[in-house]
Amino acid sequence: MEYLKSQVEDGYNTMKKSFTRDFLVQVLDIISALSAALIFYKILMILTNCEGPMVVVLSGSMEPGIHKGDVMLLYNSNSQFSIGEIVVYKIPGREIPIIHRVHKVYQIESDSSLDFDQFLMTKGDNNFSDDISLYNGRQFLTKELIFGRALARIPYIGWATIILNEYPLLKYTIIGALTLSTLFFST
Repeated sequence: MEYLKSQVEDGYNTMKKSFTRDFLVQVLDIISALSAALIFYKILMILTNCEGPMVVVLSGSMEPGIHKGDVMLLYNSNSQFSIGEIVVYKIPGREIPIIHRVHKVYQIESDSSLDFDQFLMTKGDNNFSDDISLYNGRQFLTKELIFGRALARIPYIGWATIILNEYPLLKYTIIGALTLSTLFFST
């Protein structure tokens, strides 16, 4: 009987150590995946010279070319803006950046005779009027307010972000289910 009891205890202790080790491996796997995603995003920030190299389009103001749910890849450069270029701008006091097309460009010669200060007017392709009402009392956009320039569009993959932000309970349920499945079901 003692022998059987010791065998059960040994088996239980071995299982407990194995479970703890597997659990720690799964936690490290999660940390590694999150770290890889963060490193990828930071590298993308460096390559594009943009604080936020990807934005999700949240409205239909740029249809028919750019749809709600599309993801726009952005970059920054020191070159002059041109009419027709798609830019993302962020007005202080507004939480969400806006992606619209440059509608008008005004240039004023700056202190240096070789450089021009540019003032931009933007408009959504699907809007009737320009964006002056969005500028919070400003007449134009300046370069400091431009968050990035459109480089490429990835259609529809931003819908996941839109849905998860509109339904937070769904977001937390998915995060919880993924975390639990990763922690307790090893491959």
